[in-house]
Amino acid sequence: MTDPMVLRAEAAQKTLDQFKDRPLVYGTRDCVRMAAAHLRRMGHSVKLPAAGSYRSPRSGMKALKARGFDTLAGALDGLGFARIAPAAALVGDIIQMPGNAEIGALAIAMGNGRALSYHEDVVGAVIVQPIETLAAWRVEPRG
Repeated sequence: MTDPMVLRAEAAQKTLDQFKDRPLVYGTRDCVRMAAAHLRRMGHSVKLPAAGSYRSPRSGMKALKARGFDTLAGALDGLGFARIAPAAALVGDIIQMPGNAEIGALAIAMGNGRALSYHEDVVGAVIVQPIETLAAWRVEPRG
């Protein structure tokens, strides 16, 4: 059996490789799609609206509310992931940070206090040092 930490690191690296040079496009390549891709790599089932069904943070909020959630945090809670202290996040866990819009931002914990996230000053997802973390969820690898 493969060590769970190895599975976490492999999934996080593959997510970084997929999103690192690809510009943010709401509804196609954004923090929600990135988190969903990562969760699938970790063996979890995640259903999202069709690609392109939202094109801005505002329409993303509408899509989220149409699925019965008021926040991204509520959606992750709804998937059954346990909330943890952000400082306890391991590689591969999901964290939430403030964003430029009401919807906020999701990121993948990469270890050593860093995270994979989209950032307004860079094309593609990058490794950032979060200044503020609003919430975090433990994501255990499956299978």
